[in-house]
Amino acid sequence: MSVQLLRRKFTVEQYHQMIEVGILTEDDRVELIRGEIVEMTPIGRRHAAYVARFVQLLIIRLGQRAIIWPQNPIELNDTSEPQPDITLLQLRSDFYESGHPRPQDILLLIEVADTTVESDRQIKIPLYAENGITEVWLVDINEQCIEVYREPSPNGYQNIQRFIRGQSLSILAFPEIVITVNEVLG
Repeated sequence: MSVQLLRRKFTVEQYHQMIEVGILTEDDRVELIRGEIVEMTPIGRRHAAYVARFVQLLIIRLGQRAIIWPQNPIELNDTSEPQPDITLLQLRSDFYESGHPRPQDILLLIEVADTTVESDRQIKIPLYAENGITEVWLVDINEQCIEVYREPSPNGYQNIQRFIRGQSLSILAFPEIVITVNEVLG
């Protein structure tokens, strides 16, 4: 006999209220995905180094053409507020102090994964597609490649490409900026 547990789903507003009253704190490594509060895996040295390398590369290449938003929340809809590893945002003078970035603010979203590759592919990337995120890169540390997802639809991304060492790629919003897979992977 299978047992079905009832789950209580939360909105982004309720999630923020939990933070405001101290139920959740800045030290809690959680994100809101489809109404559920999900624990994030700890950040290991390898993952941290890849994110730091990529952030530095983007700062050098983009300068002040976009806001680089590392490991900060984005608000996709009323029930999802994930914390991608890196998000490139449209410039805004308040640096999003008045509210977390929304899908229309996002130029590129990057997930760096070693232990979370499958959950990123099966949970987060489809969520990003449903919410119209134009471009997502998944840096797969284990396979030493970058998967690029473009052309979002309610059924997922329609254009998926895989780049390996020795290849180059560009950001849709900045096609003149060429990045090599070797630069990202080190």
